[in-house]
Amino acid sequence: MNMLQLYQATCVQYRLVVRDVKTLQILHLYTCLDQIVHMEWSSDSLFVLCAMYKRGLVQVWSLEQPDWHCKIDEGSIGLVASRWSPDGRHILNTTEFHLRVTVWSLCSKAVSYIKYPKACQKGIDFSKDGCYMALAERRDCRDHVSVFVCDDWHLLRHFETETQDLAGLEWSPNSCVLAVWDSCLEYKVLLYSLDGRLLSSYSAYEWSLGIKSLAWSPSSQFLAIGSYDEKVRILNHITWKKLTTFEHPATINNTKAVMYKEVERRPGVETDNLSIQQHITMGSTLFNTQSKYLICTLPAQLPVIKPDLDRANPKIGVSSMAFSSDNRYLATKNDNMASVMWVWDMERLGLLAVLEQTSAVRCFQWDPCRPRLALCTGNAKLYLWSPAGCVSVTVPAEGGFQVQALSWHGSGEFLILMGKDQLCLCYMATDDDNEDK
Repeated sequence: MNMLQLYQATCVQYRLVVRDVKTLQILHLYTCLDQIVHMEWSSDSLFVLCAMYKRGLVQVWSLEQPDWHCKIDEGSIGLVASRWSPDGRHILNTTEFHLRVTVWSLCSKAVSYIKYPKACQKGIDFSKDGCYMALAERRDCRDHVSVFVCDDWHLLRHFETETQDLAGLEWSPNSCVLAVWDSCLEYKVLLYSLDGRLLSSYSAYEWSLGIKSLAWSPSSQFLAIGSYDEKVRILNHITWKKLTTFEHPATINNTKAVMYKEVERRPGVETDNLSIQQHITMGSTLFNTQSKYLICTLPAQLPVIKPDLDRANPKIGVSSMAFSSDNRYLATKNDNMASVMWVWDMERLGLLAVLEQTSAVRCFQWDPCRPRLALCTGNAKLYLWSPAGCVSVTVPAEGGFQVQALSWHGSGEFLILMGKDQLCLCYMATDDDNEDK
């Protein structure tokens, strides 16, 4: 969806379809020169970028002037990534083999080149205020970071990092601190100021596999580090020391936490280890359904998959984390417990809820306005957690709609549910709706 949350764009092979986000009525239909691999809205929602990496092409379409369009051809040098700058008037293309980043201006048609970009997990990040871009570089077998001013793309700072093999970088939401982390073979997180000063360095251990994921809280007060040892470590923004560690045990003994277990409604299902069933009504026709979550009595055992540690990228460790918009909660997923969702309370720094699904969690995302977590597992259901409890909802769509991914609207009033070949809108009940019923 676009930044203004008025339009929704989808790609169908070589066609770009723009719809009204509330009615899904088609507003614009654009035809590209090849199959679209990547699509992205500009920050002001006036343009849509469509990238065709195999052809080394990028096409840009205008919503205000449907007859206008722009084509960028990288030629024989190839293309592996394309994205907008924060101002929505420049496009950054990364060429094959990461030879360079090309900055194209839609206004002046000027072209700038940035050398030595590093091929890594997250090598480019813009500050949230849109003023700065940090770029990971590899020069003379050493890692560096360059900070550019986005107004005119001049170099503000350039410094070498204390990493063996830089894997990624990310600005804090307040745009004051840049987190840089090493590859999974070296547990190290480095925190730099805007002028390139090293503020702090953190390492939890020196053996085996290290960092797998990283997430800033919206307030920039916390930095969560997910590791292959199945733990999340929380750093504070004052001293950059560890506040606490969140573990993901196979047995839940914490009596302050609530464990929800999804069960299938089949005759003869054993529920001896389960207590009363949750009854949660969401206040609309779609959500007037009994939850299929049961609350487990503790201690309770969780399903664990034993990974093959001899293979690359083993299915173990904390790969996904997300803070709620109010900074109050942190959701995590541990890969060797792929069907389990963990919710942590950031005020008391402890486990709050555990959701055990019947299938692996595919996608999860917080409501941008409320502490409400949505997740899907690749079946025909949408799952929601809030401090009030859990609910499981069957998507009323024909043809066996399976939810592979989801995305909240900026207002939190509805979600887009995405299947393999189709999508649907899921509207949430408002307080006014509940008062009317």
